[in-house]
Amino acid sequence: MRCLLIEDDERTALFIIKGLKQAGFVVEHASDGDTGLTLALTESFDIAVVDIMLPGLDGLTLIERIRRKKIAFPVIVLSAKGTVDDRVKGLQKGGDDYMTKPFAFSELLARIQAHLRRASSAMGTTSLAVSDLTLDLTKRKVVRAGIIIELQALEFSLLEYLMRNAGNVLSKTMIIEHVWDYNFDPQTNVVETAVCRLRDKIDRQFEKKLIHTIRGVGYVLEERIQDL
Repeated sequence: MRCLLIEDDERTALFIIKGLKQAGFVVEHASDGDTGLTLALTESFDIAVVDIMLPGLDGLTLIERIRRKKIAFPVIVLSAKGTVDDRVKGLQKGGDDYMTKPFAFSELLARIQAHLRRASSAMGTTSLAVSDLTLDLTKRKVVRAGIIIELQALEFSLLEYLMRNAGNVLSKTMIIEHVWDYNFDPQTNVVETAVCRLRDKIDRQFEKKLIHTIRGVGYVLEERIQDL
């Protein structure tokens, strides 16, 4: 899952980024409203967390502008202002939720997950399935052939990306941009290592293999005829 965080306070931003990464999110951070708006309009995100008081474009105007562009991902508003009028204004401008600073990260994470569940349900995509492998986005549960498979947060994100693109070959660059949040380094073997660990859990004990290497190109998750 990709989260856009627009927050100018460095300490708060680092606090949120660390927590979201540990929960398996890819986080794109902007410290001012103009940069945040550009990211929201040009990149794909599943949810956004937006502070109101920002350098340049303020948070409420930013939210209003992305809604005019018919961008529908959920937006959680952060603000030090906690009056009823402030909360109402934030929701009227297009926010889906409103949290007052200071806040507990566990509550922020719970609200993010709740909005993602609602968004998935609205799209009819609360689970993914390929062959006998299923991934439950709501419960964050992976099952293959009736066997529950325990995955770490990053492994879950990698599998989700592969399953959402089942049958399509994904390059290392594509994978690293969606599962990690740093620019691709052609010298790194982080993708190979992560795919290898995921294979050990998803494929190793099963006769039918689902994760395949396309040499010189990348990886694909699919059920192949020769495996039937």
